[in-house]
Amino acid sequence: MILQVIVPLVGTLLFCILYHAGQVLHHSLTSPLRHVVGPRSPSLIVGNFKEIAENPDLTQQWRDAFGSTFMFTGLFSVSELHTSDLKAVTHIVTNHSRYQRPPAALVDLQRLLGKGLFAVGCDEHKRQRKIMNPAFGVMQIRLMTEIFLEKAVQLRDIWLQQVERENGARIDVLSWSRRMTLDVIGQAGFNYQFHGLEPDYEPDELNQVFTDLFHSPQAARNAMFRIYQSMIPILRFLPLPGSRLTAEANRKLTATGSQLVSESKARINTAEGEKTVGSGRDLLSLIVKANLSTDLPESQRLNESEVIAQIPTFFLAGHETTATAASWALSALSDDQRVQKKLREELLTISTDDPTMDDLNSLPYLENVVREVMRVHAPAVFTQRMAMQDDVLPLSKPYIDREGKSHDSLPIPKGQMMHIPILAINTDKETWGEDAYEFRPERWEKIPERAKAIPGVWANLITFFAGPHNCIGFRFSIIELKALLFTLVRAFEFEPCFPKDQIKPMLAGILQSPRVIGDPKQGSGLPLIIKSYNAQLQGID
Repeated sequence: MILQVIVPLVGTLLFCILYHAGQVLHHSLTSPLRHVVGPRSPSLIVGNFKEIAENPDLTQQWRDAFGSTFMFTGLFSVSELHTSDLKAVTHIVTNHSRYQRPPAALVDLQRLLGKGLFAVGCDEHKRQRKIMNPAFGVMQIRLMTEIFLEKAVQLRDIWLQQVERENGARIDVLSWSRRMTLDVIGQAGFNYQFHGLEPDYEPDELNQVFTDLFHSPQAARNAMFRIYQSMIPILRFLPLPGSRLTAEANRKLTATGSQLVSESKARINTAEGEKTVGSGRDLLSLIVKANLSTDLPESQRLNESEVIAQIPTFFLAGHETTATAASWALSALSDDQRVQKKLREELLTISTDDPTMDDLNSLPYLENVVREVMRVHAPAVFTQRMAMQDDVLPLSKPYIDREGKSHDSLPIPKGQMMHIPILAINTDKETWGEDAYEFRPERWEKIPERAKAIPGVWANLITFFAGPHNCIGFRFSIIELKALLFTLVRAFEFEPCFPKDQIKPMLAGILQSPRVIGDPKQGSGLPLIIKSYNAQLQGID
């Protein structure tokens, strides 16, 4: 009986793998890009995936060796065209229907997050975004600034107690930043209290799920197997590493999302709820209300599962990425005391602990610091697109192939994977100079002319991507980060616990978070030495 089940399953699995291998071999022999240079693939199954995950600096080394455009291989030896050529990248992001997210990437996201804004194709993305855009406007973020500051002050007061007890304390700023941004996205996003900053806090199920997915020592390995299963559907029936975690994460995210949507609808159906929603402090309620509008055609509405799927989408974008950026910012400030001191002096010119969004945006050096953090430490280091039809990719810099021939464009066959290296574009020496990898906020006092050609929605950077698929919550993230830095840098002095070269990114999929290298069993984390800034403490109640 068991053999009757196992034999067909194994046979089908082998057929799928051989079929996929045949497709890859045919593509490598016939592709018009087969003469493009690139690194050797160490494995037919893993390609260059594992070595990239283990060494975040590797793609920078490849760019130095092969130039801005080269080929490497992903999982199952699928070829990917890596390009940081600005003319090529602009062409890709502006022709969004011609270059779309790969089907396997959409499947991977849908298995985890559901069919939310991150995990749907062009037409569905456009429909969902139309309903969601007003919730992320300037007016709404201005109102939410109060929440950002309230949670930042709560975190400050917790750290003050630790610092005073220990006369300076070693604190994992990533862990605490995640707890603070958890509370922010709960209150501002869903009108829900996670109590992440409460003294008796125990990790909420949602927070624990994302910790396991993106911060555990197994995060990169699990991401690799999720992609395997997304590429070959039959693999989803096998108990590969991380499979149970993915299923459990989806279950918890869906259950919590369903509860929050039900509560939001209940508030809207009461007179008091209408008043609450009208205040603009709850992203989910605004979206639910917009979705229920009688002015919206039925064909344009989000169904129940689509509304629920926005919960994990918000959670990932509004919690994980901002916490990671805040940690990198504090790390950079701890490594450069001059910048930290200069920033603090500017922040102390504001006489209140409760500035408005406009107050935060009026501080030029804070703006420069945030831009530099998002340039050097972009939370998402790359994104992928697939050519949906044959095309010709223009290049700003001629490409020299293996045979020594020069090309000012490249023929792109239908189905070709495109790797857009967000971090590489943000740190390209041709754009930013020889110190492109260094954290130097003063560079924003005079933006390089070439940087103006970078496609993006904010600050001559591609950190929040570009085109119709740019990050809908970029204003939310920027002001939240400013509020956090404003509050913490006024109150504390930050010093490194480890030499700068011991703090390296840990990749989990496309996201990078800081970790201390040396212990392979250790996940992400960023301990810093934190001391009270006494001159400022005199003005804190």
